[in-house]
Amino acid sequence: MANVSDVKSKQILYGADVDAVSASGTATTLVLLNSGPWVNAQTVTLTSSADNSGITFAVVGKDADGAAQTVAAFTGPDTTTVSVTGTWTEITSITASGAITTDISAGVTGGATTGIVFAGRTRVRGMNGVAGGGAGRLYFKNSSATTGANKLILDVDSGEAIAPYIPDNGILFPDGAYFAYDGTAVVGVSVQYDG
Repeated sequence: MANVSDVKSKQILYGADVDAVSASGTATTLVLLNSGPWVNAQTVTLTSSADNSGITFAVVGKDADGAAQTVAAFTGPDTTTVSVTGTWTEITSITASGAITTDISAGVTGGATTGIVFAGRTRVRGMNGVAGGGAGRLYFKNSSATTGANKLILDVDSGEAIAPYIPDNGILFPDGAYFAYDGTAVVGVSVQYDG
């Protein structure tokens, strides 16, 4: 595989953040901030400080396998946080059926601890991110997130910047690059790979 490549990026998220996908707003179509693509499937949430349960939301994106997914007529939150049906690797739109009573934000909670960076032959070229409170370990494996051979293991400490040195030609994953995580740290890491 040549050094010159079509480099793509995906993010690994772990932990809860009520406005990671969309900051609080009242627009009928929420303004997306961090909507994927994510390596590990996420549970998407809607949060409001007032009763928006009379409004329905259509959420469009991709499911845990990367296939198109739509949840139509999802009931909005009252004064709590509600989880959108299914798990998601990308959100392309969140649209309300009518005027929003007060600010609504969209976030994530309880992301999967495994995922697929790229299912075919690839090289991981780099990554950067940051850990919140807690500690953990990131595993990048060849061929499977559960049984694959470890190609890169990163220890993550509370508040640590994540920017490991990766050689110029990257790390080769001949049978696909997969991700696994253990720990309690809130993690946000962008992974660059050939795709």
